Amino acid sequence: MDAIHFGTDGWRATVDAFTDERVGAVGRAVAAHLDDEGVEGAVVVGYDARESSPEIADELARVLRGRGRDVLLPERDVPTPLVAWAIVERGLAGGLMVTASHNPPEYNGIKYLPEDGAPALPEVTDAIEDRLAEPEPLPEAEWGELSEVDLVEPHAEHALALVDADLDGLTVAYDAMHGSGRGVTDALLERAGAEVRRVRCAADPTFGGEPPEPSAEHLGPLVAAVGESGADLGVANDGDADRVAVVTPEGVLDANLFFAAVYDYLLESDAGPAVRTVSTTFLVDRIADAHGEAVYETPVGFKWVAAAMADHDALMGGEESGGFSVRGHVREKDGVLMALLSAAAAAEEPFDERVARLLDEHGEVHQDRVSVDCPDAEKARVVGEIEDALPDRVAGIEVERVNDADGFKVLLADGSWLLVRPSGTEPKLRVYAEAASEARVGELLGAGRALVEPLV
Repeated sequence: MDAIHFGTDGWRATVDAFTDERVGAVGRAVAAHLDDEGVEGAVVVGYDARESSPEIADELARVLRGRGRDVLLPERDVPTPLVAWAIVERGLAGGLMVTASHNPPEYNGIKYLPEDGAPALPEVTDAIEDRLAEPEPLPEAEWGELSEVDLVEPHAEHALALVDADLDGLTVAYDAMHGSGRGVTDALLERAGAEVRRVRCAADPTFGGEPPEPSAEHLGPLVAAVGESGADLGVANDGDADRVAVVTPEGVLDANLFFAAVYDYLLESDAGPAVRTVSTTFLVDRIADAHGEAVYETPVGFKWVAAAMADHDALMGGEESGGFSVRGHVREKDGVLMALLSAAAAAEEPFDERVARLLDEHGEVHQDRVSVDCPDAEKARVVGEIEDALPDRVAGIEVERVNDADGFKVLLADGSWLLVRPSGTEPKLRVYAEAASEARVGELLGAGRALVEPLV
C-alpha cells in the first residue's frame, strides 16, 4: 500500500499501479473513514474517458457495497464537477472520481470528494491513507445496493438556472480534447442558444495521442477552428472537464486574464470578494479594489481556494491553471459551468474588448513561469535555503515584502512580483513572475533562476 498517496488532487500513477488490491484498499479506506466519522448515505463513483476507468470504478463500487454502502454509478463517463454536484444535490456521503485529469493516457487516478463536494483537505486524505489496511467485506446479505443514474441532466439544469445566459446569435467552437466534456459542455451551450462547432468531440481513450491539457501548446485545433469558422469564442475542457480554457479571435486567452474578465463581468450584476492563489494575477485585485471588494490569497491548489471561498462568501475563486468556481455552485472547479459563464460574458462583451478595456483602466499585466528540475527529496531543503538567500533587491527593484504562504513570493516596489514554489505534481520548482511588460517578466524569471539553480 506504500504506492498509494493522495497528493494535490488525489492518487495518480501509471495505469499498472491500479491493481484490484490497491483499488480495493482505497475503497475500503474511504468506507472506513465515512463510518468512523459517522457520515451516513450513499456514495457516487464517477469515471473519466480513459480505457481503464470503468473497470476501476466498478471495483470501487463493488468494494464500497461490500462495506454496506449504497453506490451510484453514472450512465457514462462524466466530468468531475458533475460528481461533485451530485454529492451536494442528492445529499450523498461523498464520492470517488476515477480520473487522471489532464495527464497522458498511460496514467489514471482516484480522487475523493467529501459530502460538501469541495476538494478534500489534507487532514481528510491523510485519514484515508491511514485506513488503507481495512477489513474485508461484510456478509453479502449486508451489501449495499448499486444504482445507475444520470448525472448530466441535474447539473445542466442547475447551471442554466445559475447562469443568466442568452446565447442566441453566439457561435462557440467547443473542444472536448476527446475527454468527458464531450456531449456535456457542448450540449449545455446549445441549450442556452449557442451555435456550437465541435472539435475533438469523438470518444478516444488515447486523447488523440497527446495529454488532454488545455494549455496553449495543445489548443492548435481549437485556434484553427475559431479562425476558420469565424466563431465568436472557443472553449476547451481538459480530460475530466474540471478546467476551462478560452480562445478568442486573437488566440488563446491567458487564464489570468480570463479570471479578471469573468470576475469583472460578474461584478456588473453582483458583489463579493474574489479568492485567488499566490500564482494568480494581481489584475484581479485591481478590479476588486475598483469595486470596493477584497481579494483573499491562498496557496496553490483548488482545495485552498474552495476553503477560502466558504470562509469569505466569495463571488468567484480560481487559479491561473484554469480552475474556477462561483458563488451559488459547489466549491469545486467546474469547466462545464465556466464554459457556459464564459459564453454569457462573451455574449455581452467580447473577451478581447473587455480585456483591452481592463488593461487600459488598470494597467498592463504580463505573467509567465519557468521550471527548475529538483528531486522531490530535495525540495524542502532547497525551499528552506531560499529564505536565507533572498536578496533585498530583485532585478534592480527593492523588495517590499515577502509572502511565505506557499514557497516564497517576493513583492517588489514597482508592483511586480516573483514567486518560487515547489511543484506538487512533478520533481520541479516553479518560478513565476508578473510585471507590466514581457521584458520585465523575463528579467524577473532570470533573477529567479539565478536564485534557485545554485541551491538545487
